[in-house]
Amino acid sequence: MNDAHGHFPGAAAIFDLDGTLANSMPVHYRAWEEIAGAFGLQFPERRFYSLGGIPTLRIASMLIAEQGLDLDPLVVSLAKEKAFLSRFEEVAPIAPVVEIARQRRALGPVAVGSGGTRAMVERTLRQIGLLDWFPVIVTAEDTVRHKPEPDVFLEAARRLGVDPASCVVYEDTDLGLEAARRAGMLGIDVRPLYAHVPSGAALGGSPSERR
Repeated sequence: MNDAHGHFPGAAAIFDLDGTLANSMPVHYRAWEEIAGAFGLQFPERRFYSLGGIPTLRIASMLIAEQGLDLDPLVVSLAKEKAFLSRFEEVAPIAPVVEIARQRRALGPVAVGSGGTRAMVERTLRQIGLLDWFPVIVTAEDTVRHKPEPDVFLEAARRLGVDPASCVVYEDTDLGLEAARRAGMLGIDVRPLYAHVPSGAALGGSPSERR
């Protein structure tokens, strides 16, 4: 994450939210598990984690199309968000990543780049006490394309007023790290700092740093 002298790479830092700053991925999965069962959808836990960073509505559309069901993706996605909110008090900060964010914001520009909706992202940041840490917050509504496309991170760099090549992205998913790579940014995998995946599941085999 930093070198032996405590120096961080890059002039600016962009943080994913769910699974990076906030330990919300297990809570999201429990909400999906409830709603998938209610609507007759199959959504295994490993598949859920592999889709980290993709907006809820898009995931609902994917699952419905793949399984050939006659469901409204918007209805499913809204039900999932409601189920997540019913468990919202379970969301907590991920201490080692929050500590990195604390140090980074003292050194230069910082932003959040998330696939969540603005309302949910801001509510989650408020829940973990970090809403006022990030002058730039880019969410699902702000770009047409989402991870693994680079748009969310490129838009964050644009709003920060920095060269994308000078940015470092902190992420917990392979899709997010791929988005950072496509943006020409250094991607740092935070998963080695903690464990949020199901017992026995692989962390994805990603190196700690990717260009």
